[in-house]
Amino acid sequence: MAVQKKIVRTVTIELDAGDASMVELGKMLGPTGVNIRRVKTEFDEDTAGRRGEIVPAVVTVYEDRTHALRLKTPPTAFLIRRALGIKSGAQRPGHDSVGTLTRSQLREIAERKLPDLNTDDLEAAMRTVAGTARSMGVHVEPPR
Repeated sequence: MAVQKKIVRTVTIELDAGDASMVELGKMLGPTGVNIRRVKTEFDEDTAGRRGEIVPAVVTVYEDRTHALRLKTPPTAFLIRRALGIKSGAQRPGHDSVGTLTRSQLREIAERKLPDLNTDDLEAAMRTVAGTARSMGVHVEPPR
């Protein structure tokens, strides 16, 4: 029978893929006593192929100061901004529009986000992504 380690803390971080900032890691993980350099190395190795993206990760810190790292998909807003080639959302969402998300772009983002969403249905995932897009001031192409 395997002995379970006691979880001391769980921290969610969002860092640049392949190039985690030691300063940001220090701010978030310093109080936990975990080896920050080891977390950085593991994160950078695991995300090296995704450079240019923001990658959220959940760091679980155990009582013996070891850790477990679980990577997630990039934030939906980041994926929408990248698909449209914009830097930020509208200043006044609902009044101003910064672009239009096509159905194919919407489907592509929803498929990418599906593992982190609380649904297995692609249509529901597309509605979730569309809601995020609308809250950013992005017009969503209606279904045909």
